[in-house]
Amino acid sequence: MAETRTRPKVVLAEPMAAAGIASLSVDCDVVDLSGSSRSQLASALSDAAGLVVRSATRVDDELISMGPSLRVIGRAGVGVDNIDVAAATRRGVLVVNAPLANTVSAAEHAFALILSLARHVPQANATTRQGAWDRKSFTGVELSGKTLGVVGLGRIGSLVAHRATAFDMRVLAHDPFVGPERARRMGVEMVDLDSLLESSDFISIHLPMTPDTEGLFGKDTLARCKPGVRIVNTSRGGIIDELALAEAVRSGQVAGAALDVFASEPLSDSPLFELPAVVVTPHLGASTIEAQDKAGVQVAEAVVAALRGELVASAVNVDLGGEVSDEVQQFLPVAEQLGRVFIGLAGGAPDEILVEARGRIAEGEAKPLGLAVLKGWLQAVSTDPVSYVNVQALAEAKGIELVLEQSEESPDYVSVLTVSGLVGGIDVSVAATVSRKGPVLVEILGHDLELPISRHMLILSNTDVPGVIGRVGTYLGDESINIANMVVGRTRETHDRAMMGLNLDQPMTEAQVSQMKQLPGIVEARYVEVGSVVTGPTSHVQGRLRFE
Repeated sequence: MAETRTRPKVVLAEPMAAAGIASLSVDCDVVDLSGSSRSQLASALSDAAGLVVRSATRVDDELISMGPSLRVIGRAGVGVDNIDVAAATRRGVLVVNAPLANTVSAAEHAFALILSLARHVPQANATTRQGAWDRKSFTGVELSGKTLGVVGLGRIGSLVAHRATAFDMRVLAHDPFVGPERARRMGVEMVDLDSLLESSDFISIHLPMTPDTEGLFGKDTLARCKPGVRIVNTSRGGIIDELALAEAVRSGQVAGAALDVFASEPLSDSPLFELPAVVVTPHLGASTIEAQDKAGVQVAEAVVAALRGELVASAVNVDLGGEVSDEVQQFLPVAEQLGRVFIGLAGGAPDEILVEARGRIAEGEAKPLGLAVLKGWLQAVSTDPVSYVNVQALAEAKGIELVLEQSEESPDYVSVLTVSGLVGGIDVSVAATVSRKGPVLVEILGHDLELPISRHMLILSNTDVPGVIGRVGTYLGDESINIANMVVGRTRETHDRAMMGLNLDQPMTEAQVSQMKQLPGIVEARYVEVGSVVTGPTSHVQGRLRFE
């Protein structure tokens, strides 16, 4: 009877766009518990692999503990303030979000608030509906020729800056993580925060909530602003001290403010509500049809990728070191496979694993490649669940140190990844690249040969004499094991030893590998079953190759 494949169960705690649910349902069994109680949610998590929330569900350590099989928590949006990320990390649960889903919507809402402040649109609308025809009270200002200060030049801040140039505004920006060259290409002048405060007619805030940014715009900061400044915040509540802002508006230091986010939400009462010069909206930055669809689809894709064991670029509790390039993304499955092949050849753990990225994959951040190597290696030897969240901690617990080296020079291949380490006094190394046909081993234990990575591989060390290849083929044929592909290569130093790499259609048993070692001319034999990187089964390895 054929084995039935179990689809992972994913629980939806809050309403999600239909497009996102449809995307999830392709690979997962989706249980929609929108509007259910916390106890119902906790009960459903008992056998769930994934949980998807928006902003209302509080995912604390207690709730996470109710899901012993939980592997990923998805936030259909940008912020993860309602998720205990530290607790998820301790339990090896990946936390992912949809950081690109609402960028356009949030930037457009920020600019809607800038225009509202400049032309008093909400106030004029309200009085006109009440029957007044008051033009004198709502004389505004032009944006053309004014200076916009953008605090935080990330994805949303950059879009706001771009739109400001279309209004002929001068744009200043403050962001310690953005270089002057990138700013120059955007037509933005990078300045320190005090210079921005002193020169800006409008300030738009686009910062994450951190200990450094909480209360950043308090009494002192507002006092350093250009008199008559107008301030917009669509990022995170709490970055602006709302009481200090209300006082600054009353004094005229701040001519107007527009806030979409607040320190406490939902907010039903505030001194800001009493001030006509203040525009408030109920956290509408991502509230567009397009953003909700994008958030649903993007978080669904991230959750499915996480359940497949893949690295998710939007993971918030994995330190990737920086933005992951397309080249590195392409090499991640190869890196996992190399980790498995390495342990299959080594038969033991080194104190230090050296991962060398060369060529195009070394032009950007290569840290994810090292994590992928560790993940593949640990999945082959560990009974614990292994994910990108806990892989480094598991390696450290086993006393394994990861060393990563990068070089853009690669004379033989566009990109190549090498994994090496000293095991039992023997230097074990394996390297791979990606060809049009898929991942290929290009160096095994000091031998240059190109062997496609496949599920079943046989690696042989043999004396370089006639007849060995024929004996290998005869033995495998007698055992009804078909050879799909075979390559040979000599050692780099001498020509008395050679290596054979074979892709097999059938697996080999330990007994068959032992018998092959007894064939004349065979020095050592190693069977490595890599398995599928997508589904992530444990690799099966036997022994270690010797250099003799």
